[in-house]
This record gives sequence, C-alpha cells and structure tokens, in this order.
Amino acid sequence: MSLHDKAEKNVIWLVALTLVTVSIGGIVELVPLHTIDSTIEPVDGVRPYSPLELYGRDIYIREGCYNCHSQMIRPFRDEVERYGPYSLAAESMYDHPFQWGSKRTGPDLARVGGRYSNDWHALHMIDPRSVVPASIMPPYGFMAEREIEAEGFRAHLETLEFIGVPYSEEMLAAAEADLIAQATPDADTRDLLERYPRAVVGDLDGNPDAVTELDAIIAYLQILGRMVDFADYSTEDLIQ
Repeated sequence: MSLHDKAEKNVIWLVALTLVTVSIGGIVELVPLHTIDSTIEPVDGVRPYSPLELYGRDIYIREGCYNCHSQMIRPFRDEVERYGPYSLAAESMYDHPFQWGSKRTGPDLARVGGRYSNDWHALHMIDPRSVVPASIMPPYGFMAEREIEAEGFRAHLETLEFIGVPYSEEMLAAAEADLIAQATPDADTRDLLERYPRAVVGDLDGNPDAVTELDAIIAYLQILGRMVDFADYSTEDLIQ
C-alpha cells in the first residue's frame, strides 16, 4: 500500500499532512510580501487629491454615484478602445475606499477627466437629459445651491495622511485656502498647481460668485484619469 493510500485511510495522518501542505502554501504566499514596501508599482504623476477634488469625491460617494458608475477599465481590447488605457493599481492607491465597482448602469468614469468641458458637466449634473437624451440619471441641481464648507477641512487631509496618503505639511497648512482657491476665478493658483499638478482651476460650475458642491464634484470628475500621461503608450502596448 502506498504512502498516499495510507494517509487517505488514516484521519490523523490526513489532517496532519493537509495542515503541513496548507502551511507551506501560506508561507510561500505571505513571506515575500514582508520583504517589499508595497505591492503597487509607483507610476509617475499619481498624487493625492487636491482639497476640492477630495471634497467632490466625498460628494460622489455620498450620492451613491459608484452604484451606477465603475472606475476600473479592464485590460481587454473592447474596454481600452471604448474608455482608454486600462486602469492601473497605482491610480487608486490613495483612494479610501477605491471606486472600482462591478456594475455599470452608466459608463465607466476612470478616464472621464478632460473628455467633456466644465460647462457640459454642469449641465449634465443639473439636467442629465439636456446633454444625454437617453440618460436615466437623476438630476443633481441642488449641488449648485449648496456652498462648500472649508472650515475644518484640514482634518480630513490629516486623517488620510495618518493612514498613508502623502500629504505634506505644506498641503495640510494650505488645505482650506486651496479648497476655495481652486474654484475662484481670480485666485492665485500657482502654488496650488505646484502642489497638485493638472488640477482644473477657475470657475467650474458657471457661478463665479460662490464655490459650491457642483464646483467640487466637477473638479473631481475632471481629474479622473488625467494624473498619468499615457501619451507614450499605444493601444497595442496596453492590451498585451
């Protein structure tokens, strides 16, 4: 009788050998993870969200937008040709929680940034069918009436910094000023753009007299997929 047959017929030996096998597999999987700082390969351009983008992201989550829109382009030809370069893990490394999703009632938004103008986004949020006649999205016009609250927003960034998002002391100190400046037409945003490259600045919602929730969510949507420069990659490179 072979050793294998004996093990199958002896419960104690079967349990012991199963535990040994599972333990070896676990060690092989877990030990390498403790020898590296991160399992995510860094990508040039990926940065923490600006305060206004982060405020908009909070609204996006609050309103349940992730229930209909995923933010993850899969590495398949049809996905890449429709939405753009497939999503990289590094693009979501500062998202808590990430917005990959698994259901698409509406289109994927991983690369929506820069695809439409600020005016288009404002109209789409206020009256979706004015720009997409077949849309079933509910209107969010109330966002244009709600001014954002900057006071105390630094604490939000400090919390994220505590769990690993690399906000610098300079970013934390300027958080509340940056939150307002990004959507203020005449504001000096040179320092803000040094801290947050590619951020979209200026009047975003068509109302220069107030910084509203609509400004914030447009700022968030307009940065999605724009941090990484994919100009050096072809579609063929991205689907191999």
